[in-house]
Amino acid sequence: MEGKRPGLLRRFWQWFRKPSHFAIGSILSVGVIAGVILWGGFNTAMEASNSEGFCIGCHEMENTVYQEYMGTIHYTNSSGVRATCSDCHVPKDWGAKMVRKIQASKELYGKVFGKIDTPKKFEEHRFEMASREWARMKANDSQECRNCHNFEYMDFSTQKTVAASIHSQAELDGNTCIDCHKGIAHQLPKGHTVDNAI
Repeated sequence: MEGKRPGLLRRFWQWFRKPSHFAIGSILSVGVIAGVILWGGFNTAMEASNSEGFCIGCHEMENTVYQEYMGTIHYTNSSGVRATCSDCHVPKDWGAKMVRKIQASKELYGKVFGKIDTPKKFEEHRFEMASREWARMKANDSQECRNCHNFEYMDFSTQKTVAASIHSQAELDGNTCIDCHKGIAHQLPKGHTVDNAI
């Protein structure tokens, strides 16, 4: 038996140094198939983590911000268009989406380690979490809002006079949606001074 091992190792080494075309093709085929499966699995997991069920199941949100959201025009309206959690809180661009997913893991950490694992604790940290989200939205020019609402496509003549005036001025001043629309889908947290929030 020992006499066969050096021969087996020698043959493997020769194959490794000079693999046949069949072996190279097999390795490449297996690599491509494995890559497609892994990439598909990764994207499936990313899409699953964008569902409302995931958001309210893993975060301490079902009895807090989700209930607030259900009472807004983003949840139920005459046109039947619904903006889900991920429509507002997860960028569409792949790179920005990955960064946001990593940032959101802090919320999972807070849930698992008891920082925000009850509605009371959630409320205690709501201002901090909201401020972080407002800063993110300000930094990206409220891109998630602009996926549906955009100054360029607004018909100011059909808006109420006050709204048309504010939107026109906001466009001229370079303001973004979150500058005025904090609290549009969730209650404003304690500690927030009502400046221009609608």
